[in-house]
Amino acid sequence: MLKITNLKEGDIIRVDDDGVMREGTVIRVSREEHQALVDNGIQEFWYNPDDMHAVPLDEPQLIRLGFTKEDADGGVKYKKDSFRLVTPKKGDFSNIEMWWREDRRHFSFPLSVHELQNLYLDMTKVHLDMA
Repeated sequence: MLKITNLKEGDIIRVDDDGVMREGTVIRVSREEHQALVDNGIQEFWYNPDDMHAVPLDEPQLIRLGFTKEDADGGVKYKKDSFRLVTPKKGDFSNIEMWWREDRRHFSFPLSVHELQNLYLDMTKVHLDMA
């Protein structure tokens, strides 16, 4: 379940579409109706928070978002333009450091794709979409 207040247009999430989990993109958020309009790849449909789930952030998702990978001292550095995201251990996304210009942030818990998208937007003022 996702909180409506944490969603923005363009966020990538998973939806439970009558028992079938589909990845989709948030088209619009209605805070009044407490629902989000999501394009689930087949149709656009309004979903309740109980039917929306986070997509865990991992390497394949970062690659889909246009990041390139560089091995760095046992960890991995992911780069997109001048934005950097580092995991100290390969494949461990529970401890992430990210920065863009002088804005540096550290997270000691796993992030989801939509959270990274919202952080990227907050830091760079550019929306992070699938490449």
